[in-house]
Amino acid sequence: MKESDDSQIKAILFDLDGTLFEINLDLFISNYLKLLAQSVAHIISPKKFIAKILKASKVVEENDGHSTNIEVYIDAFFPIEGHSREEIEPYFDKFYEKDFSKLRQYTRRKPEARAVIQTAFDKGYVVVIATTPLLPLTAIEQRLEWAGVDDFPFHLITTIENSRATKSLTNLHYYDQILNTIGYPAESCLMVGDEAKDMIAGQLGMQTFLILNSNTELNQNKIEPTYKGELIDLLDLL
Repeated sequence: MKESDDSQIKAILFDLDGTLFEINLDLFISNYLKLLAQSVAHIISPKKFIAKILKASKVVEENDGHSTNIEVYIDAFFPIEGHSREEIEPYFDKFYEKDFSKLRQYTRRKPEARAVIQTAFDKGYVVVIATTPLLPLTAIEQRLEWAGVDDFPFHLITTIENSRATKSLTNLHYYDQILNTIGYPAESCLMVGDEAKDMIAGQLGMQTFLILNSNTELNQNKIEPTYKGELIDLLDLL
């Protein structure tokens, strides 16, 4: 990996899953859905619940920015089987408080993650957690704790509550919104992630750093990162 001679980078955007910690995403997602469905299984069948949540998530992924992701999700998800948001949400709150942490077993901390984040702050970069905003803040904060970086004062953490788009290979709304929030042009930003939906930020003019892992799949004809390597290699750029 080459060292950067570009001193104009002011902000660094970090993906979370697969970037700041290892994750078996298939097991994580399937068990997340099962556990969340169990929280309301006494009133809604898990099969119907999971089908509805997947459908609502798909609607959120197509959000064009007219509303926040949580507003789009609520409109698509409720009512479910005759049950209102007011009736169901307390069970969701309890799930995130009591049971979401069980999913930690499908993740593994990267010891170098803390050193990378600490160095970014020490050198004065604006640091953003640019994780796909389909989950609430509490879930993302818990995953940051799993990664060992939850105690840093991030400038922005993208969540389902504060975002109006998600990562996509077909539009750049998500990254445009981050740039508008932090107040820097794309050319002053570096996006660090492990998949095509992270590297697509390069089409706006961001520099990109691809974290290589077993889940990484890129169409090299369309997406070529500025840099690539292990997370620890990023220290050479900071």
